[in-house]
Formats: sequence, C-alpha cells, structure tokens
Amino acid sequence: MNKTVREIAEIVGGKIIGDENVVITGISGIKEAKPGDLTFIANKKYKNLLYTTKASAIIVGYDISDYVNGITLIQVENPSLAFAKIMSLVGPEPITFPPGIHPTAIIGKNVSIGKDVSIQPFAVIEDYAKIGDRTVIGAGVYIGHYTKIGCDCLIYPHVVIRERIKIGDRVIIHPGTVIGGDGFGFATVKGVHHKIPQIGTVEIGNDVEIGSNVTIDRARFDKTYIGNGVKIDNLVQIAHNVYIGDNSIIVAQVGISGSTVIGKNVIIAGQAGIIGHINIGDNAIIGGKAGVTKNVPPNTHVTGFPAREKWEDMRYQAYIRKVPELIERIKKLEERIKELEKNGKKTSEDH
Repeated sequence: MNKTVREIAEIVGGKIIGDENVVITGISGIKEAKPGDLTFIANKKYKNLLYTTKASAIIVGYDISDYVNGITLIQVENPSLAFAKIMSLVGPEPITFPPGIHPTAIIGKNVSIGKDVSIQPFAVIEDYAKIGDRTVIGAGVYIGHYTKIGCDCLIYPHVVIRERIKIGDRVIIHPGTVIGGDGFGFATVKGVHHKIPQIGTVEIGNDVEIGSNVTIDRARFDKTYIGNGVKIDNLVQIAHNVYIGDNSIIVAQVGISGSTVIGKNVIIAGQAGIIGHINIGDNAIIGGKAGVTKNVPPNTHVTGFPAREKWEDMRYQAYIRKVPELIERIKKLEERIKELEKNGKKTSEDH
C-alpha cells in the first residue's frame, strides 16, 4: 500500500486535519501501529491513545479533532466502516469458489439450483431443496428436504440446515451451525418425559450473518424468525418460536428461551440469558451476563441478575460491595452492645 492521506480521504469521504501529503504504507491496530501506518479510533473514550501511537495517520470521528504529535487525522462519519473499506482495498484477495457441482456432492431429486452456484465436496442436498443464484454451499454441508436458500449466500463447511427451512438473500452462515433442530419440548407424565413434535420451521431474512456453532431451533408451530440484517455471534442458542427483529445484534454465548419476542435494533451482549415468553423492546440493550426475567421496554439498557435498568443495577452492585464492611461494623456494634449490657447489669447489681 502506497497512498497519500489525501487519496485515502477521497476514498472514505473524509476531512483532513494535518498533512495531506503523508504517505501511508500499511494499516494496523492503534497500539501496534508504526510510522507509515494508518489506524483508527472508533470511540472517543480511546482518544488518549493519540498520545502513544506511532501511526502516521488516524481515521477518527468528527468528535475528535486533536492534532497531536504531528499525526494526521481523517475525520469521517463512521471510523470503523471507513477503516474496513481501506482494509478491503489492501488486504489479501478474497477466497472465491468457482461455480459448479463437485462430483462427490450428493444431490437429491427435483432439486432447483440457480445460476453460478458452487457446491463443494461431500455436500448433501436433499429432495426438493432450492438454491438461489451465486450461492456457495461449502464442503460437508447438509441441506434438508424442501429447504429454500436465497441468492448470494455463503454457507461455510459443516453447516446443517434441516428440512423446510427458508433462508433469504446474502446470508452468511459459519461452520458448525445448525438451523432447524427440534425445539426443546417435552411433556412430563409420571416422571417420564414425552417428546412433543416440533412441526414448525425457521425463517431467516436477508443480509443476516450467523457465527459458528449457533443453534436456531425450529418452532413447535409456525416459525422461529430471524429478521433482516440481524448479526449473530458464535455459540448462541435461539429456542423455538423466538422472534428477532431487524438489525439486532446477538453476541457470543447468549441463550434465548422459547417464544421470546425481540424487537428491532436490540443489542444482547455476551452470555446474557433470557427466559421465555417475554418481550424485549426496540433499541433495548441487554448487558453482558444479564439474566432477563421480565419484559424490557424499548430504549432501555439493563444489566445484572435479575436484570434491572443499568443505573439501578450499578447502585445495587455498589451496595453489595459494601456488605463485608457493614458486616464488620455490625460485629463491632454487637460486641459494644454486649459490653454495655454487661456493664449495665453490673451497675444494677452494685445498687
């Protein structure tokens, strides 16, 4: 990479503070950067790194304008997105899969395969499945009967997509994920657990990305639904009949119980757990490791267990941290009371 700051600013539509003629020869994280590198700051709270980085130029938001140590700034609307754009220009060539069906793939009867589809070794596509144009089916993928996958999807190796599932366009599914496994439904009679048939489906919208080893269970009836633009991290469990609204983000190791309704633009941080049959409103934020046991209103940030509004939970945690100190004070007060009672009894006897 050999581009001036001016050329980079033109690519990302940025405003320059500093020397536009600085030549950038590489890209790096802000802590690892060396002279000649371009880096970025996505959040103003990391602004102090301006004073320690060795980078020659930094992509920042419009809320940062400090010209420090002669480091040129490129101000943009979204630093992360702008930096990603530069990375795509200078990074390694993306891996591509030529269209065609590998001879070891197993294709059932009456399967519909679109134009320029790539089906890799040992993939299995069952009867009556439908694959959209330019979709890539990775090695060892299983696609069940009557399942429909849209156009321009990328299904990485060893994904399982069971029968009668519907997946939209431009969906990415990473290795080891299972879509459409049975919901966890049992009726217990006299100590014996009887399986309840799960006859529903899973429907996934457009522009969804699903990480590795995610499980999205099929509905008991109707469908489990993942809306357009949803991003799901690794190791997430989504139970039967869950509804997730458009553009929500689900971070690693989250567990969502059955029939929960999650609104649009919701963020659920890592290892949070959500019980079933509740509603999470639009734009809500669920903190990491939160245990959500009741409805969360729209535009609310909750943390802790049981989950409370963030500031309420912070006060609660502050009180908890004081408990050891309070216990010691109580012990001293009890000893003082005993001493006073003893002295009072002795005085009474003397009279």
